[in-house]
This record gives sequence, structure tokens and C-alpha cells, in this order.
Amino acid sequence: MDTNTLIEFLNQGGPALWLIAGLSVLTLTLIFWKILRFMRIGAWSGGTTEQAVLLWSRGEEPAARHMLAERNSLRAHLVKAAMFTCADANMSEANAREETTRVAKAELARARTGLRTLELIATIAPLIGLLGTVLGMIEAFQALQDSGGRADPSALAGGIWEALLTTAAGMAVAIPASMALTWFESITDKVQGDMEDAATRIFTRRHKVQAHLHAAE
Repeated sequence: MDTNTLIEFLNQGGPALWLIAGLSVLTLTLIFWKILRFMRIGAWSGGTTEQAVLLWSRGEEPAARHMLAERNSLRAHLVKAAMFTCADANMSEANAREETTRVAKAELARARTGLRTLELIATIAPLIGLLGTVLGMIEAFQALQDSGGRADPSALAGGIWEALLTTAAGMAVAIPASMALTWFESITDKVQGDMEDAATRIFTRRHKVQAHLHAAE
């Protein structure tokens, strides 16, 4: 489809179709950007962090810290914060947990960046399409009224299918946006679950150490 044909097609649907076309470009851009961002922040790579947590649980704390020293993934940031707070003898457990929770919330907010925009597109694209259809139908029936008994059925049908273009276009944008949103949310939920599991295991190690110290006293 060349540029002139595309412009003619968009003009048939009116301003609503132009707006939906803009939303489609924004949707594709957000999806590709979000995938690249997830790759950058390590949403799919949790193996190294898991190994570090295992080392910490066995009491090999220096090795665990060294393994995560150069890691910048979401899970690694959370685990490093949990390890640091647990190792601080001057910090109470309540404060340690609060600080770890703060870091977790910040990392999850970073992971969810852009999802609200996708959710908005999935919501408003069909509504814009429906609005364009309603406006197009109003225009078609106004033309039918003005023509009186001399209405051309083919012209009326042409006006109706042009009006329905916006509904189809709105759904065509909303469906992939909704699918991508569900996929991205499942990824962030998985990351959140891994963070909670790792933090729990790290704090469990702190409990064991404190119990051993109390027993030695």
C-alpha cells in the first residue's frame, strides 16, 4: 500500500481513523520499547541471583555478594539491598524489612513503566472507533434524509461501511495492546514473586544467625 492509498483510506474514516492510526504507531513503539527494556533490566534472567541467594543461605556471604557485584537486574538490586540490610547489625529487623520493601517497590515501578499507557490505549481505542462509527452513521442518515425518496442504496451502503471502518480499526489496535499488556503484567508478577521469595530466604538466614548467637550466649 503506497502513501497516497494509505492517506485515502484514512480519510475515509475521518479524524477518528487518523487518531486510531496514531495510537497503533504508539502501541507498536511501546511494545518494542518495553521488550528491549525488559531485556535491559534482566526481567528474564534470574539464574545468577538465584545462585547468590543459595550461597547466602549456606552462609557463604562474601561469595554471594561478589556474584552480584556487577549485576544490575531488578532481582539483583533487591537481593543486594536485602543482603546489605541483613548484614547491618545496627539495623532492626523491622527497619531492614522496610528498607527492602522500599527498594522492591522502586524496582517494580521501574518494571511497570509504560504499562498504564498500554492499558489506556486498550481502553480508549475501541471507544474512539465506536465514536467514529456513530458520527459516520449520523452523517450517512443525514444524507439519506436530505435526498428524500431519491436515495441511492449503494451510496448509503458506502457511507455505512466507511463509518464501520473506525470500529474495526479500534478493535485491531486494542486487541494487540491488551495482549501485550497481559503478557508484560505476567512478567512483572513473576519478577515480584521471585523478589518476595529471595527476600524471605535472605531474612530466614538472618533469623538462623541470630538464633545461633543467642544460643551461644
